[in-house]
Amino acid sequence: MAYLQLKDITKSFGDAQIIRGVDLEIRKGEFIVFVGPSGCGKSTLLRLIAGLEPTTSGSLLLDGRDITHTPSGKRDLAMVFQSYALYPHMSVYDNMSFALKLAGVGKDEIRRKVDHAAQTLNLTQYLDRTPKELSGGQRQRVAIGRAIVRAPKVFLFDEPLSNLDAALRGNTRVEIHKLHRALGATTIYVTHDQVEAMTLADRVVVLKDGLIEQVGTPLELYDRPANRFVAQFIGMPSMNMVPARSIPQFATQSGGRVPDDGFLGVRPEGLRVHPGHGAGVPGRVELIEALGADTLIHVDVGGIALIARQNERTPLQAGDDVGVELDASVLHLFNREGRTVGAP
Repeated sequence: MAYLQLKDITKSFGDAQIIRGVDLEIRKGEFIVFVGPSGCGKSTLLRLIAGLEPTTSGSLLLDGRDITHTPSGKRDLAMVFQSYALYPHMSVYDNMSFALKLAGVGKDEIRRKVDHAAQTLNLTQYLDRTPKELSGGQRQRVAIGRAIVRAPKVFLFDEPLSNLDAALRGNTRVEIHKLHRALGATTIYVTHDQVEAMTLADRVVVLKDGLIEQVGTPLELYDRPANRFVAQFIGMPSMNMVPARSIPQFATQSGGRVPDDGFLGVRPEGLRVHPGHGAGVPGRVELIEALGADTLIHVDVGGIALIARQNERTPLQAGDDVGVELDASVLHLFNREGRTVGAP
């Protein structure tokens, strides 16, 4: 049974329709990630759930209760913002306890909850400091701690790691994942970073232009994308997309299942690049990205730019002639409109 249910949710600002009819069911304890390009409506949808924006139409149900028109403060949700939103003049302890004080919770209970959250987030030694004395990662943990002490029914995260550098973002992502496992709380997390989506989510909701394109586990979306948009959005580097007419040798490997005006999709790891023109379709190396454990080989095949990923290092260099083969067992097929027409 759905714990949080969105029924035909729409949101318009004047004549601009941002959310165009979203239906979604979220189970208790799930970690759901909303992902999509800038402007797709993912943060707006989160704000609708939080009650920070009114819905234009549709309904929201939480644990069987209709909260569509319930004020934000009474929805039993807690939100962590991208910008931390901490009170600069308050200590970490006061920031984390502020909402509990407003709710009239006793001092002993506040102390117990704040101490427990601080211990969970490794913030105990910073409780007397102000936000300006903390690093970006520590400030974000304080913002998360402020949400934890409220023990809400649902945690809402709006791109919480965007302001952190790459290394800190990776460390904090691991901490959030561990925290979710420890608390078992229902969590909705908004990000434009597909790595965060793939590593954190139980299920990923891919949004585009205010609509849901696909919902599934990270590997379901990776292995069985519903359309070209999902196929190219999920995965780094993105899926190679080849017009069927452009490279006939590749098209024949679909067994006649791809329309003439359709597209063949293959992940970078599904391409193999061989020195010379002895095997595969002739191409030319454009760029080598040596990443250590992986090597990305950019090749031009008949004017089509492709990327191959291999685990071993390569002696190839830019300008070398090569042969390119694809693994037909991992081929994705799409029609002219971009819908999947056959299983990989």
